[in-house]
Amino acid sequence: MATGASMKSAVAAGCLALTLAGCGALGNLNIGGGGAADGLGPGGQPLENFTAEQIFERGEFELDRNRPDDAATYFAEVERLYPYSDFAKRALIMQAFAFHQDRDYENSRSAAQRYIDFYPLDDDAAYAQYLLALSYYDQIEEVGRDQGLTFQALQSLRTVIERYPESEYARSSILKFDLAFDHLAGKEMEIGRYYLKRQHYAAAVNRFRVVVEDFQTTTHTPEALHRLVEAYLSLGLTNEAQTAGAILGYNYRSTEWYEDSFALLTGQGLEMRARGDSWLAQIYRQTVKGEWL
Repeated sequence: MATGASMKSAVAAGCLALTLAGCGALGNLNIGGGGAADGLGPGGQPLENFTAEQIFERGEFELDRNRPDDAATYFAEVERLYPYSDFAKRALIMQAFAFHQDRDYENSRSAAQRYIDFYPLDDDAAYAQYLLALSYYDQIEEVGRDQGLTFQALQSLRTVIERYPESEYARSSILKFDLAFDHLAGKEMEIGRYYLKRQHYAAAVNRFRVVVEDFQTTTHTPEALHRLVEAYLSLGLTNEAQTAGAILGYNYRSTEWYEDSFALLTGQGLEMRARGDSWLAQIYRQTVKGEWL
């Protein structure tokens, strides 16, 4: 699926004269008032008087001049007036693109989903699925807010990766999936720090445990292990604190979090080694010693 300038080069090359009568019937769409929103061309001419190609090109022209909302309206008119034409199929994917450019994510998602439903085997189905995923991904808020959209973005990006692994969008989806996954871990860390600061140690442990168990490939794991050392020491659970330190020392010795945990543990006469039989001890056996059973 060509996007950006490649999508619109045919119009950009020769249709700046759309404001003039020199562009023929299509040019009439750019003279005076009226527009696709009311189903009329300028001068009260119904859009039915124009061909699917002419209306489609007008939509591309509106994209060229950075008016994606108008572009989406023209693409919708192609689909409405010429539902069984090849231009209708092309206009549907362009609707999804134009709505996304306009940050109208709900309508972008709707158009993309309709494309997938109608043309699941088409070459542009992968792009439609990618646009659907972006409609969630581009709305991911700051870490401190609800992460429902992040979960939806992850699910949609996974669909692109699994359903279209050979497409040009798979690699980008993998990168965005990793970033969104890291984002969720960041949310858990923020809540854990909140509890830790207020000395709600058990609640903090639960959040940091989620990061270590479910998000261990993210950038937040070293800090989560260090925060576990802090929380467990505060609770007087030295075996667990030492084991968290042992995992940290084995996997993340070059980080500042290792240095901070080392100082905390040795300052209390404790070693960074696995002790006891807690959930952390199980992780230590699995990740460090390779004992999976």
